[in-house]
Amino acid sequence: MNGAVALPLEQAELSFTASGECLVRRTVLPSGVRILSESVPGARSSTVGFWVAVGSRDELPETYGSTHFLEHLLFKGTRSRSALDIAVSFDAVGGEHNAMTAKEYTCYYAKVQDRDLPMAIDVLADMFTSSVIDPEEFETERGVILEELAMADDDPSDVASERFFEAVLGEHPLGRPIGGSPQTIEAVSRDAVVGHYRANYRPQDLVITVAGAVDHDALVARATAALLEAGWDLSASAVPVSRRDATRDLIDRGSPLVVVPRPLEQANLILGVAGLPAADERRSTLAVLNSILGGGMSSRLFQEVREKRGLAYSVYSFTPSYSDAGIVGMYAGCSPVKSSQVAELMVQEFARLAQGGVSEEELRRAVGQLSGASALALEDSDTRMSRLGRSELTLGEFVDLDESLRRLELVTVSGVQELALELAGRPLSIAAVGSVDEPSLASLAASPGLAA
Repeated sequence: MNGAVALPLEQAELSFTASGECLVRRTVLPSGVRILSESVPGARSSTVGFWVAVGSRDELPETYGSTHFLEHLLFKGTRSRSALDIAVSFDAVGGEHNAMTAKEYTCYYAKVQDRDLPMAIDVLADMFTSSVIDPEEFETERGVILEELAMADDDPSDVASERFFEAVLGEHPLGRPIGGSPQTIEAVSRDAVVGHYRANYRPQDLVITVAGAVDHDALVARATAALLEAGWDLSASAVPVSRRDATRDLIDRGSPLVVVPRPLEQANLILGVAGLPAADERRSTLAVLNSILGGGMSSRLFQEVREKRGLAYSVYSFTPSYSDAGIVGMYAGCSPVKSSQVAELMVQEFARLAQGGVSEEELRRAVGQLSGASALALEDSDTRMSRLGRSELTLGEFVDLDESLRRLELVTVSGVQELALELAGRPLSIAAVGSVDEPSLASLAASPGLAA
């Protein structure tokens, strides 16, 4: 495979060989269902995912949190299986099953031995298409989700993360918490969640991905049979739902500083700016920048804040990206009395990277780190299954390991500095949880950007 492979929505069949002699195939059924597989030589297990490109950003004000609510409910029983039946199906074969709600998609997945893949497809298809959303189960799960939100609210790093997204992204839908709030979960009605389910869980919305030990033709046949048995009409022609607009959205910062006062032993700090969309051509450069800044034990943040000064145990940077927006953030957990000093050091390190650039040695080390991590991650069928889903839903192209490594090798010292300078000029936001020196953080947040 040379270069990325485009995944046109209108192309019914696609097949190619990726790195490691893995066969990737894709079928788009007339109904709009998309089925992708990556057959890995020598694999004895398979990971299967049922995806829909609906996440927390797609909710209406009256349904905030309903995407995550619905994810819970699909495990609570269908017309032919109880919640216990679903759990037993996977427990009886030593399999794993779960789901994840993100800001732009929801995925229901399972990992099983190769011989149990047909069962996993049948159960996930039943869950996806035929959840009864029983009224009593709905109220029971409302309580479970409220407990989940309470648990997250007891974790200061989770609180800092939620407030940071709101601070950077402001009124943008990506700035909302994925799980909603206790108020919205208390208020949302069963009818609203059922309406959300019916509007977004249709054949043209469904993407099925399988990686590991899989035969594509058998996969398509089994998935088709399972969906038909569930009552879906796959004879009606439909075009798969369009991918989101990948044009970078202009982000209006929500707030320069958000402080959540709490009597904690540690302050949790997150500083950063708006980043790059997922499909930005500079995403490999951003990955290298992140590695150098705070992506490992040899990174600048780790060395300066932890190793040289002993001011924090956990300190790192991160760069989540979405279809039309992204974030570049830096996190540290430290003593409250040291919070202003640590925040200033993080800003200084980013400014030093933007103004002074990086060395060839740092570039080489970062490329090596990312190359090795990418290769090791693909030893797991879960990662390969997720790569297929993100390729189909967000990127519109499949990038294998060889192409990823090639793109990393093209990153230059000047390219990293240029991107750092661009990012450093964007408005800075700070979120802090704990007993911090708010005036000092406010003064830092009032600066024009990370390079000031």
